[in-house]
Amino acid sequence: MHHKHHSRHPHHHRRAEFGRGRGPGRYGRGGPRARRGDVRAAVLALLAERPMHGYEMIKELEERTQGAWSPSAGSIYPTLQMLEDEGLIRGEESDGKRRFALTEAGVAAQQEKAGETTPWDAVRAEAAPEQMQLADSMKKLHHAIRQAFTAADQEQQKRVRELLDETRRKIYGILAEEGDAS
Repeated sequence: MHHKHHSRHPHHHRRAEFGRGRGPGRYGRGGPRARRGDVRAAVLALLAERPMHGYEMIKELEERTQGAWSPSAGSIYPTLQMLEDEGLIRGEESDGKRRFALTEAGVAAQQEKAGETTPWDAVRAEAAPEQMQLADSMKKLHHAIRQAFTAADQEQQKRVRELLDETRRKIYGILAEEGDAS
């Protein structure tokens, strides 16, 4: 019996380098939005500032990178579990949510890193300006769509929906074009 050695998820190797290998398909459908910073380092650096819930960490990283990096719960929560197992953080229940804080060992580990570039700054430095603008446009679009849910009548909602469907098809059209080899 022989083992298949390559993992099905090439980007799950622990020390994900920032923005390395942006070759076609490296991140599959996620494209550059799925750029992974170092989740482990980011969690520790955030908790060095104050205790947080997992969801709060995701939001903080999204904000601090202007939307360039939005780690999924699927990468944050296993990392929290791992850091807890390693004794660097501890979780405590508060209001039915689990809030995490650095342990003494965690604080000591973070002090060694003082003065280093933060994981979110590293991701932000890597993100192309065009990507930041795209993230900004997406936020504004999302805001407009939310208003269509509450302020528009049915006819307006129908027109907004048709516009969104058409826009989605056009985006896929752009993505299907042969990219230049840059």
